[in-house]
Amino acid sequence: MASVSMEERLGRVNVATECRRMAETKDLWLALYSANLPLLEVFIACFPLFGYLVTCALVAHHFATVDATVDTCQLNAVVGRPVLFIELFLRATTISMHGLIMKILAAFGRNVSCQRVRLHSTYVKHVRYLLELKENDEACRRALTQGTFYLFHRLSPFLQKVGNKYSAPQIYGTDLDRLLLKMGFEGEKMIEDAVLIGCSDNCIAEFALDMGSLEKSIVETELKGRFTDLRKAFFLLGGTDAPLLSRAQSLLRWHDTHQFCSKTGQPTRKNMAGSKRFCSANGLLYYPQMSPVIITLVSNEDHCLLARQDSFPKGMYTAIAGFCDIGETLEETIQREVAEEVGLEVQSVKYSGSQHWPFPNSSLMFACQAKVHPHAQLSVNKLELESARWFNVAEVEEALSRDHTPSRRDDDSTPLWVPPKWAIAHQLIQEWVQEQRARTGRSAERF
Repeated sequence: MASVSMEERLGRVNVATECRRMAETKDLWLALYSANLPLLEVFIACFPLFGYLVTCALVAHHFATVDATVDTCQLNAVVGRPVLFIELFLRATTISMHGLIMKILAAFGRNVSCQRVRLHSTYVKHVRYLLELKENDEACRRALTQGTFYLFHRLSPFLQKVGNKYSAPQIYGTDLDRLLLKMGFEGEKMIEDAVLIGCSDNCIAEFALDMGSLEKSIVETELKGRFTDLRKAFFLLGGTDAPLLSRAQSLLRWHDTHQFCSKTGQPTRKNMAGSKRFCSANGLLYYPQMSPVIITLVSNEDHCLLARQDSFPKGMYTAIAGFCDIGETLEETIQREVAEEVGLEVQSVKYSGSQHWPFPNSSLMFACQAKVHPHAQLSVNKLELESARWFNVAEVEEALSRDHTPSRRDDDSTPLWVPPKWAIAHQLIQEWVQEQRARTGRSAERF
């Protein structure tokens, strides 16, 4: 920082003194105008006690445990440069310990720059807490007694309806234990079959528990809800519950299908968190796995290609998807799947995002945009697809705006609709619409 001459420093003090004098005559706006100083500087000059309190708060803020993300540009906009801030304070008050305070604030401002920084990251705290629970069975056992639970019955999640909305309620461990005891089961032992799926903002562990050995109707009556097939539940739930239930069901299914070691044939056991299983004979470890899948929105200059299988709900179309073969790159998988299913040759690929998907088992979906030649001839493989069609922007926009829930009344006249908003397919289609609107100079609507 450039040095400040004694004359300049005295000039600043005189300005501050003049500001205080003007403020005492109730002409604060004139003080602001005449001194041409930042608002905070004038305010501290006029009210020394405020400067002292803010300085103390700033120091305390630096050394306190803060769970927040701070934009240092915004911080500087409020308090100015850290050293300038202490200068303002010193000119307005006389502090014998100003040397100590200067050192503290210098430490505070040492790494200040115009970029987003994390002081004490909530995300990091959560990740490390979950890691501890996965690696320490005793810590996870303690968390079970204080955690919350999402319930399943033979892989179907428990839902409750409030008004016109459905949600997956979290059941506290104490309430779940009472319910199990009431039904004649040893609650603590059954609860240890749960798997860890996350934690709340307050680091309360969240678990999933499959109650398939219990009478479904009794649990539904006691808890006032219903166990619902996950595919159907996906159309009823919001964007927060669905991904969590997706993860939970996939993990529960993996444990159900990996009860025995593939090498020795001996039983396997899970660790307390359910993040792995090990063979009781030789200690061989098994970890949950996902299959890589591509989901691709094919487009030419003015249209995008949407397809459907005969197992889809009536009227629903989506992007082309398929599993990666051993040894394939994502680009090679996209080229092959598009050629196999609709007979088109992909010219370029752009990655868009990814999402876990629980069907048919557990998949990691890589979403991409694929371009084909504008005049390429469509050739639908009827062994793979029931239908595939080109749609223009207006048709796709209308489909995106429909909040459709499949029903038995749907038939071939059901209008075009696409997967729900939280699904990566919906986001992929929406991205294409926004790009088309940007290309043609029209603003894209929000869906």
